Amino acid sequence: MSTQGHEDELRSERSYVAGLYTRLDAERARVKGEYSAALRGRDGTAMDREFHARALAKEVKRLDVADNGLCFGRLDALSGEHSYIGRIGLFDEENEFEPVLLDWRAPASRAFYVATAATPESMRRRRQFHTRGRHVVDFTDEVLGRPDGDEGGDAALLAAVNAPRGAGMGDIVATIQAEQDEIIRLDHPGVLVIEGGPGTGKTVVALHRVAYLLYTQRERMERQGVLVVGPNPAFLNHIGRVLPSLGETNVVFTTAGDLVPGLRVTAEDTPEAARLKGSLKILDMLTAAVADRQRLPEDPLPIELSDVTVRIDAETAQWAREEARASKLPHNDARAVFSEILTFALTERAIARIGRGWLTRADREAWEQLRENLLEELADHDAFTAALDALWPILTPEKLLAQLYSSPERLRAAGADEVLSRADGEAWTVSDVPLLDELVDLLGRDKPADQTAERERKAEAAYATAVLDNMVGREDMMDDEDHLFATDLLYAEDLADRFLERDTRELAERAAADRDWTYRHVVVDEAQELSEMDWRVLMRRCPGKSFTVVGDLAQRRSAAGATSWDTMMTPYVPNRWIYRSLTVNYRTPAEIMTVAAALLAEFAPGVQPPESVRACGVQPWSRHVTEDELATAIEEFVQNEAGREGTSVVIGPPGVPGTVMASETKGLEFDAVLVVEPERIIADGPRGAAELYVALTRATQRLGVLHQAPLPQALTGLTETGTPVLAGNQRSA
Repeated sequence: MSTQGHEDELRSERSYVAGLYTRLDAERARVKGEYSAALRGRDGTAMDREFHARALAKEVKRLDVADNGLCFGRLDALSGEHSYIGRIGLFDEENEFEPVLLDWRAPASRAFYVATAATPESMRRRRQFHTRGRHVVDFTDEVLGRPDGDEGGDAALLAAVNAPRGAGMGDIVATIQAEQDEIIRLDHPGVLVIEGGPGTGKTVVALHRVAYLLYTQRERMERQGVLVVGPNPAFLNHIGRVLPSLGETNVVFTTAGDLVPGLRVTAEDTPEAARLKGSLKILDMLTAAVADRQRLPEDPLPIELSDVTVRIDAETAQWAREEARASKLPHNDARAVFSEILTFALTERAIARIGRGWLTRADREAWEQLRENLLEELADHDAFTAALDALWPILTPEKLLAQLYSSPERLRAAGADEVLSRADGEAWTVSDVPLLDELVDLLGRDKPADQTAERERKAEAAYATAVLDNMVGREDMMDDEDHLFATDLLYAEDLADRFLERDTRELAERAAADRDWTYRHVVVDEAQELSEMDWRVLMRRCPGKSFTVVGDLAQRRSAAGATSWDTMMTPYVPNRWIYRSLTVNYRTPAEIMTVAAALLAEFAPGVQPPESVRACGVQPWSRHVTEDELATAIEEFVQNEAGREGTSVVIGPPGVPGTVMASETKGLEFDAVLVVEPERIIADGPRGAAELYVALTRATQRLGVLHQAPLPQALTGLTETGTPVLAGNQRSA
């Protein structure tokens, strides 16, 4: 294309994209107008009005997020037709079936991501726009359908991966690559495991897959929402803007430590304790711990009634316990069976003693009256209630587990290893979360409290319904001269709605606060860190077993984490999980990946490192420092990077001031990374080499290493320098 031809095309594209924004603005104004009218409207019931307003509010949000990068490309077919690809779909104002902009998730958009010179997908050309705000700055064309086709389409990708990193992860709708697109659009109803080394885009592919599923299965997905589980809050904050930028908000972001609402994780387990808690073998300990709280009295417990004293002996309690356990009900629910058997035994004994000499079973009326009196007395009898609490207490997961951890006697009774013992039973760890979640099912609810709340709710709802029925009845009985004010009916309707517990919170807020909420789809990132018990919790959260699982076994840190995907998946979804891999590294430049790959070959020799898509022109460096020089060297790096665009981080072993641990940077990326004392990172636990591998692969441009002891063998290829500042001043190519 000549220069003049390029300028003419550019003006034409600018005009078309400007027209798309005009269409977007008009659509947004229309929807906002309908939203305002819905808020003021009086048609239909209050619930109908609220449902309509919520739907319009979601549409407003969808249109708002499309403002940034609305249209990013064009496809020209061999037939001569061309289509524009963008963040959302827009249709012609006069012909609502004629798209003027295709949603990137639509089937017709797929060729934009997968067409190549060798397999053009019936396309002649792919055009990618370079935009700033609403303005098209330039475009790049890639000619398809011939082996020597122009590879200029890589320009958009390289521009994206070379750009300075911001505060959070961005979407990749404009630069999705073929191997990523295949996974994003994969039609599989079960569990999809995506494995890839550092920088392969596992996370962003998983999030775009969620956006794709929400687009293609919106009605089913939106009713239950999506759960995204990440390794730490910093990671969730980093990825949190991707789905909203794609117009999707019915998503709950959480860590494995937050899966039990209201629980605060404040401590960390030893590797031995974490391994034990993460194993399915811990289920036997939990069952035994619950059974241990179902006690028999060492000595008979006297229950003094008005006319007689009866006793709960071990034999009677044993009978009651066997019946309660045989019911197969959760512990707290089975207390009612336990109580019923005890009550029967005690009343029978009391009646026999009170009626000795004058009462027989033939005198049925007197017998039943006496039983009724005794039952009423036992129902409010403090000593009987105390006996129940001692022999079959109502338990909460937190109470049972805290008392178990802090009592060597209870640990022994449950057959638990002493590594679980701790002074503060309520110093919860991430590994405690699946145990507490399991105990919810083993114990059941606190029934007395639940039943009281349910009775109150039903009474309030019945009252509200009666008010509404009464007012409607009044309207039916009125003659022409009488009338019932509309405000009366509205008051009654609102009253009934309120007492019927309509929850006005957004789906994500409701789901996050509800342990029993089940999701349509679950995304698990850094999945190699999850234990067998963690997976048990997550499978419970998604009965349909629809998962997108991403991870890298080579980066596993947790002692209880996955050593193979088959071990974790097969118990829950045999024959319903599939595996895909990502092989191209879009984050880490070749110079840095060479260093990381040497380390990978030492601790995971069978794992193939991902191939970097680019080089940056800056060699990673190392510098030997003394203990006195370390703090100054770290400060020099920080000050040097502060003058640059982008982000940086200092990663070190535990206890080094001014550094963060590698585990806190999982899933994150930075323009520049300084790794401090790699030899100590390796020495810090059995997975220390994997931790160092994570640290080395966070950088997108520049990597430096400070060491006091000799460098680990795998890092001896680093360029040794006398000062990190000089190395940091090198500019990337």
